[in-house]
Formats: sequence, structure tokens, C-alpha cells
Amino acid sequence: MTNQPIAFAEHDHSACCGDMMRRAEALAQDKGLRLTPVRKRTLEILLESHHALGAYDVLNRLAADGFGNQPPVAYRALDFLVENGLAHRIQRLNAFAACMHPGQPHRPVFFICTGCDTVAEAPGTGVGAAIATAAETVGFAVERMNIEAVGLCPACREAA
Repeated sequence: MTNQPIAFAEHDHSACCGDMMRRAEALAQDKGLRLTPVRKRTLEILLESHHALGAYDVLNRLAADGFGNQPPVAYRALDFLVENGLAHRIQRLNAFAACMHPGQPHRPVFFICTGCDTVAEAPGTGVGAAIATAAETVGFAVERMNIEAVGLCPACREAA
């Protein structure tokens, strides 16, 4: 096992996706949420790779699967997934990625590889705490934060 975020580590991606879907379905059931076919397929699309996808990329995939081709189809599904902790919005990319820790309270940091476009989610508790402390010193109340870093993943660094 490695300390790298799963997106940067060698792993059985099929098992990774299956595990995330099972966790998402269990979370939805526990919270009494409706994981409709379009919401479920949207999450599956996000889980197919460790890359963030734009809403229109998701919409094109949904349309190809017969779910309609109007933007609200994708945006509603993505909003549902984000609001319920099953996906994250990656601000820098104006895109979405599946959450790797559904149902667990966490403050992730996203590492975005400029070489291969992989997005990895890692624990950002220390960074979040540092920001909260800095905010407190100036009387600022943080309501929401998205921590993102851009650079090269281990494979792209090695290749360079």
C-alpha cells in the first residue's frame, strides 16, 4: 500500500469504482436519498477515471446513454451529488470529480496534474485548520473552502 492518493497509486480501478458505488448507494439509503437512474449514471461516469469532468462532458455521456441532452439533466444530477457528499466541484477546472470518501466528514485537498489531468483527493485537515486559524485572526468566518494544488503527479514527474 502507498501513501499516495488512490488516483496516483497503482490500483484495481474496477474494484475502486465498485466500492465507491456500493458506498454511495449505502449512504443514499441511510440518508433516505433517491439515487435515481440519471444520478447513479452520473456518478458512474465520474468514477470511470480519476479525472474531473465538465458538466457538458457528463451531459454528452448521459445523452449517449439515453438520458436526454438538455443541460439541466446533468446540472441537477451533479448538484445532487455535490450537495450529498458524493462528488466535489473542482473550481479551477470548472469540473466535477467523484468523492473518494463518501459519507465521511472530511476537508479534501485536490491535486491536479497538469501532465495527465488526473485529479487526486487527499486529506486536507491540516491545511483547512491553518486557513481557519488565519481567518480567525482577522475576524473572518469561513463558510466554504476548496483547496486545490496544481503540479505533476509521480508518474508525470518520473516521465519528465
